[in-house]
Amino acid sequence: MPHAATVPAVAAANLSKIYGHGDTAVKALDNVTVAFERGAFTAIMGPSGSGKSTLMHCLATLDSPTSGSLTLGDTRVDGLNDDEVTALRRERVGFVFQSFNLVPTLSAEQNILLPLQLAGKEHDAAWLRELVDRLGLKQRLGHKPHELSGGQQQRVAVARALLPRPDVVFGDEPTGNLDSVSGAEVLDLLRHSARHDGQTVIMVTHDPVAAAAADRVVLLKDGRLAGEILDPRVDIVSAELARLGATR
Repeated sequence: MPHAATVPAVAAANLSKIYGHGDTAVKALDNVTVAFERGAFTAIMGPSGSGKSTLMHCLATLDSPTSGSLTLGDTRVDGLNDDEVTALRRERVGFVFQSFNLVPTLSAEQNILLPLQLAGKEHDAAWLRELVDRLGLKQRLGHKPHELSGGQQQRVAVARALLPRPDVVFGDEPTGNLDSVSGAEVLDLLRHSARHDGQTVIMVTHDPVAAAAADRVVLLKDGRLAGEILDPRVDIVSAELARLGATR
């Protein structure tokens, strides 16, 4: 089997995150060991305060763990300095946020191209055209964010994340501000990217419907792993969340 097929896209070992000190210290993550397969779409879920957002922020290098190791592909992230982590994040990680995070003064096309321009890199014109067609944005490229619907803005954000072909795309409640139809469209796009393009997608969500679009659901409770669901369905995810919440 090829080496790339055996190395997870992202892996954490004994990852812990503590906020504060002494009597006020809060352990948001408690020795979490988890791996995410390349080309898979994974959802991270758990009750409020379970540590799911903290885990995603550490995996995405937006926050630093207190202890434990983190690898992105073959790269040991926790051994890098700040400049090296920033370069890794810029070149190998994509983000889709709940609040879209588009620059209001730029057009849709300019927002899509912005990360590559900031990195001083040329974009793949053919890949951009394919993304724009797939996302239904061809007639909207010249529009500013305020001229787009919420669903269109999030599709621009998805295109921006996918254009550099990052190792991993992280979604932070990517459907949280969308209606059900627009949310389903965004989930279909992320799922298509994983299943047809081999793009690794890791998404934090509180919505069982969103989680059911993933290939796998990782469950957290009180900062610890609390199980996983393979081939998730809405009813199964809802039942597991209820079980976790009922024992809080």
